[in-house]
Amino acid sequence: MQIQELSALEISFNRLIETLLIKKVENEQFTVRLSSERSQFTRFNHAKVRQTGCVADGWIELTLMADQRSSIRQFPFTGNWEIDWQLAYTALQELREELLVLPIDPYLVLPSGNNTSRKLHSGNLLTAEAVVPNVLELVTELDFTGIYAGGLIIKAYGDSNGQKHWFATNSFTLDYSLFTTDGQAVKGTFAGSNWDKSAYIAKISEAKKQLELLSRPAKELPRGQYKTYFAPAAVADLLMMLSWGSVSEADIQQGNSSLAALWRQEKQLSTAFSLKENFQRGLVPRFNELGEIAALELPIIEKGDLVNTLVNSRTAKEYEKISNGANASETLRAPEVSTGNLLFEQILPSLDTGLYVSNLHYLNWSDRQTGRITGMTRYACFWVENGEIIAPIENLRFDESLYRFWGENLVDLTTFQEFIPEVGTYESRQLGGSLVPGMLVEDFTYTL
Repeated sequence: MQIQELSALEISFNRLIETLLIKKVENEQFTVRLSSERSQFTRFNHAKVRQTGCVADGWIELTLMADQRSSIRQFPFTGNWEIDWQLAYTALQELREELLVLPIDPYLVLPSGNNTSRKLHSGNLLTAEAVVPNVLELVTELDFTGIYAGGLIIKAYGDSNGQKHWFATNSFTLDYSLFTTDGQAVKGTFAGSNWDKSAYIAKISEAKKQLELLSRPAKELPRGQYKTYFAPAAVADLLMMLSWGSVSEADIQQGNSSLAALWRQEKQLSTAFSLKENFQRGLVPRFNELGEIAALELPIIEKGDLVNTLVNSRTAKEYEKISNGANASETLRAPEVSTGNLLFEQILPSLDTGLYVSNLHYLNWSDRQTGRITGMTRYACFWVENGEIIAPIENLRFDESLYRFWGENLVDLTTFQEFIPEVGTYESRQLGGSLVPGMLVEDFTYTL
């Protein structure tokens, strides 16, 4: 996107806020959220382009509040003032009519404070013409499948109290798999704000090595408990389960959290395990749906102890807590797991005999109250004997408690971390991801 076009979107957004301030009546308050993108998407299959194109999209979410009631309308945002204002004014009138018949919300939180911010993160992305040759030059002889998504993403906020935020970033993700002739696959992701050719070469080179190992006959293992190394991508999958009924203060208060026993200090995780929210990388906005700004860092689990939960203002009002700027769903937005002492070259020797798990699949809670997670191994998972990869494995289902694999059975975490990006494109391109190490675990339970 050209600088002039980006500026025009910001001007139109600011003008929309200013006009709504003029049009609102005395007892009304409002919030306005903007999500916009200019993205290139290119899909690959068998190392050929199957679909490519550019998407220009944007929407506004207007929330109107009055007399302890609120309602929401979402409509397109074009950057054309005449079009945008007509849509906004129609939404405003509809919301006013709707509020009259809605019930009172006892925990409604009105916009407050005077936070403002403006963050622009530039990048050095591939041009539209350069994506295909740069992605495919290393994999032309392979069955390479994936999707490249890159371009500008904008998140913005304004409200009737004068708060205003603007966040724009250039970024890309490449979510890909390399397949063998019998359907086995190595999965990988490559992401950032600058296309680094040497880093991409290293990623593909490592994937090719795993692809060669997958050509060996697969080993079928009986169910049981195995020492397991989880690569960072698998750790990221396990970590994101904490956003689903774990680190939320509302879930703690309502008895739904998998960390309730940790919160009550009935259980403790390993002192080697620490988790925090870290916004210092600037990959996601720090402001939430009410324009509140989270701290640059927020420790959540420190050396096995739960020291903070994620608390938004609505939860704080309902349970008489103090908000820490969490989003509406009280989920992780910029999680980072601290490193340990396991060197890269010591992963296989330390594993000795057991499973090397690159990726997981179909995760769900099997018993949230005890922190039990079920799922399956998938993509480039191997049986290791005496520190040497012997064979790929048939997929296994697991059922294990986080109080074991992040607790008593956690052997160590790696000295390095990997950024595992969010690659979702449902409704819009997702931002952020997890910064995580690999981890070595004793006696991980595989059930099928």
